[in-house]
Parts: sequence; C-alpha cells; structure tokens
Amino acid sequence: MHKEFLMGNEAIGRACIAAGVNLVAGYPGTPSTEVLETIAKENDGSIYVEWSVNEKAALEVAAGAAYSGARTLVTMKQVGLNVASDPLMSLEYVGVKGGMVVLVADDPGPISSQTEQDTRTFAEYSKVPCFDPSDAKEAYEMIFEAFELSEKYGTPVFMRPTTRVCHSYQSIDVRDYAEYEDHRPEGFVKDSKRWVIFPKLSYANHAKIEERNDKLSAEFSYRSSPNTFIEGNTTYGVISQGISFANALDIVTKARSDKKQVPSLLKISTPFPFPDKLVSTFLNDVDEVLVIEELDPYIERHVLQLCGKNHIDVKITGKLTGHVARSGENMPDLVQKYISDFMGWELPSCEKMNTPELPVRPPVLCAGCPHRASFYAVKKAMKGKETIFAGDIGCYTLGNAMPLDMVDTCLCMGAGLGIAQGVGRVKPDTKCFAFVGDSTFFASAITGVVNAVYNQADMTLIVLDNSTTAMTGHQPHPGTGHTMMGEFTDKIDIESIFRGIGVETVVRQDPFKLDEAVEVVKKVADEPGVKAILFEAPCAVLFKPETPYEVDLDKCVDCKMCIREIGCPGVVLKDGHVAIDTALCNGCGLCSQVCPCNAIGKAVKE
Repeated sequence: MHKEFLMGNEAIGRACIAAGVNLVAGYPGTPSTEVLETIAKENDGSIYVEWSVNEKAALEVAAGAAYSGARTLVTMKQVGLNVASDPLMSLEYVGVKGGMVVLVADDPGPISSQTEQDTRTFAEYSKVPCFDPSDAKEAYEMIFEAFELSEKYGTPVFMRPTTRVCHSYQSIDVRDYAEYEDHRPEGFVKDSKRWVIFPKLSYANHAKIEERNDKLSAEFSYRSSPNTFIEGNTTYGVISQGISFANALDIVTKARSDKKQVPSLLKISTPFPFPDKLVSTFLNDVDEVLVIEELDPYIERHVLQLCGKNHIDVKITGKLTGHVARSGENMPDLVQKYISDFMGWELPSCEKMNTPELPVRPPVLCAGCPHRASFYAVKKAMKGKETIFAGDIGCYTLGNAMPLDMVDTCLCMGAGLGIAQGVGRVKPDTKCFAFVGDSTFFASAITGVVNAVYNQADMTLIVLDNSTTAMTGHQPHPGTGHTMMGEFTDKIDIESIFRGIGVETVVRQDPFKLDEAVEVVKKVADEPGVKAILFEAPCAVLFKPETPYEVDLDKCVDCKMCIREIGCPGVVLKDGHVAIDTALCNGCGLCSQVCPCNAIGKAVKE
C-alpha cells in the first residue's frame, strides 16, 4: 500500500482497476465522468473501456460481460439511471455471474442536472443493494466490497457517490500493483433456465431476492464497516450518510474538543438493504434523534418504521418535521445549524471578512461557440413567425439566455423532438423546431426522428454538430471517428441516418456563414413534413483561435447591436464604447456579420 492524493472519482476508478475489473461502459455525465476516464487513462490495454451511445446500452453491454463471469462497471449520473432503468429492473431478477457495480453519481443542489433524484430510493424500488460513501477514501474501499458482494449474491450493486464525494480530494492508501486482483472470466455458459427471463423464473427469483436482502440487512447490521457508530456523551443521537456525515463529524469533533455535550453519531453507508438491527440498537440508547441526509428522507422513514415496528419511544426529527431542508445540499454551515439547534448549542459568531464580492458569472455559450451562430440564424429566419424552439440537454441549453432566447422547452435528452411534434399537433400553424446536439442525437434522438417520419409530422430538426460531447468534457461519440480505447473507426454519418429513416430534405450548413445560413433556414422551414439542417462547425475549445477581431471606433456608431443581438462574452463595453476582448475572441467573425456599420474586422497584426 502507498498513499496518493486523489479526487473521489479518480479513487473509484483506481479501485476498480485494483479490483480486477474487466469491462467498463458508461455515458458521460457530471459528476460521474472522471471515473471512466481515469480507468481509460490508467488502462494497460487489459481492460475494455467504452463510452456507450447511452446508459441503457452501457448497462446491457456490461450485463453481457457479467453473464460471462467478467467483473464490470457501469458509470452514469442520476438522470442517466432513468435511461438505464429498463434493463436494470429485469437484470436484478435474472442476476449476474461476474461482479457488476453500477455507479450512479447523484447531484444534490442540483449543480449540473435537471433533477435532484435520490438513487437510494431507486435502490429500494429495484431491490438492488446500495453503497453510499461519505468521502473519497471510503469510496475507494467500498469498491472492493461492492464487487465481492455482487459475486457472492449474484446481483448488480449500486455505488452512489454524490457530487462533493466525486469531486473532493483526499489522501488515500491505495494498493500497490502487486496487490491488484487478477480476475479472469470463464466466458458465457449457455443456460436458458438462468439467462432467459420468463414470468415463472421472475416469480421464483423474486422470492430469492427478498430472502437475500433480509440476509444482507443482517450482514450490514453486524459488520463494523462501512456503517460507523461514534459514541457521544448525551442521550441525543444524529444519524447521517455521505458528505452530510463527514460535515457532521467535523462539527461534533470540534464541539467535543470545546468540552461540549455531543450526540452519538451513526453513519449509514449501506442504505439498502437497510441495517435494521444496527439502527434499532442505536435507537434503544438515545432519547431523541436528528436525521441529516441528502436528498430524500430515506433514512428518516426507515427509522420511523423501526420505531413503530419495535415500539421504540424515541423522538425523530429531520426533513419530515421541517428541521432539515427537504431539497438542496447539506452544506457545512447548514449542518452546523441543524446540529446546534438540535443540541441547544450557541452558533459561533462569524466576523465578516473584508473581502470583495465575487463577480457575477452567469452561464453563457463560449465566445466563438458555433451554437450561437446557429441559434441566431434560425432566429433571424423565423422573425415575425409563430414558432416554438424545443431545446435539449447540452451546451446548447444555454441558448435560452438573453439576448438569444432560443430555447422554449428543455425536458430531457432527446425530448425536444417529441415536444415539437406534440405542439404541432395542437396548433398546426406553428413552425416547430427541435434543436439537438450531435452526441445527444446518437444517444436518444433517433427514436424521435423515426416517430416524426412514421406519423407524418411537420417539423424542422436542427442538429448542432460541433464534433464532440462538449458539455461533459469532449468525450468521443459515434460521429467522431474514434473510441475510448483509442481506436479509429468509421464515423457514423448523421445525414445518412436521416435519409435511411426517410427524411428527404437534409441540408448541411456552416452556421458562421450567416446570410447563407438564414436563407437555408427560411427555405427548409417552408417545406412540408420532416426536414433537417445539420449546422456543422467544431466546438470553439477544439481548435486554435484565429486572428481576433477588433472594433474600428471611427466607423462604430455605438448602436450596440453586436451586444444586443448575439450576447457573445467576447464583445464588451470599454469606457462606454464597444470593444473586443482579445483574450476571449477566437476570430469566429459572427459579430462582424451582425454589425450594420462594418465597424468590426480582423485585428491588424503589428
């Protein structure tokens, strides 16, 4: 063993390698992305790693490998679990042979997600065992336990780190290379009575799952780790989990050093199956309990059930009683307030530091982003017409910001196509547009196109093709021509997919040729049926900037149209006049095409 300073996601990835993982599949999504990327980076070629087209595909690939006895890892964020839930629900009934860990990174806040859903609740719903680490060190150690448990009981196992665990750093004891496990799968063994799901098999396996989970509840109750009990010096108790426990432990440790009366602490790191006996023992030693958790009142509900079932007379407070916020993160200052109110401590006074306020930094499309040009071209072309612009998940969701204001709806990946179709059915005179990125198109939009063609919809699909999966860190996808294993492959052509489905009008267009792009949109939008425009230009982060632009103050009339129309962060006001921030400008030239006075042009090199 040796020490390394690792981010939580790096620790999880390194642990998977040390545990002998054979196959890793996932779909990028913050805060989970770096787990798979770490394994790919540290891979010596013996581990197969792929960015799958979506989470459903990733889980099914991993299931096939696990049927063959391989140790597999699937990575996603909590919203991705919705996509993977179809195969996962059945997989729990079928079971696996090799160890299978399904890493689902939850995002309390949410910081970068559509939802605050809690994977612990899904674990109980799907009957899949779940580990819930409180820091990077525990996450590293839990991976080995998760694979062992998965193989012992023939079940997929959830690993549920949250954003603060995924992205925090910690000094961790990691295994040396000589301590790595060498896991060699035997391959797939045909057995239709095991691998082919039928109602009779599901019924029989359901009973086995319930029996197994009872055993796991008892096993989690008596092991010293990962569930942790820290004795206090009062009859008060705090039950917590994840990063909330880490914050609570810091606060209680400080209070103990200050000679205060402190509560006993219980950390629940295995939320499902719930460690009933362990928690019941804890409850019998206290008079009042505060439950602090993210996100659902999952532990709190189980504690209340135990009190009722076992006639334990303990007062329980938490989210359900309004003593803990029902949404958002449990930040350290909030946890301190919760515990201080619970214990009757006086909150420490904080002197206001004389520090400058942080600058406002609203989310905005990058300077030179091709999506800005694409949105603006559609906006100009459709000016004065009744339209709906159905958006999607990705960088281009930021097209909703003023002054573009070009995202009327955003639900989930690929949903914009269906929403545009639905709006068109209700009000046929509306010009219906759906925007989708190239990565999202492959992940979840193709079905929507098939539906539109089959049901003879009237809509225009705009594919914003910037040749990468930009929002989550520029991962490859089927249209990039290379895989996560570093192999070159044929690019899957989006136009060919459209034509194969039956879309007859498909136009490729450079969005930075503004006048041309506007005319293309006008022409295509007026055609009946399903039609598509592929706006093709690489992400601004992928290439070296061109010569920046500058403003000729002799020509500029300060109309500020360049600022009002496109909202590029590279176009700023300086001393009351429009100027170009050369540190941001990458020379895309959109602002120069918007300027009515021809006052913006390429900077003259000295």
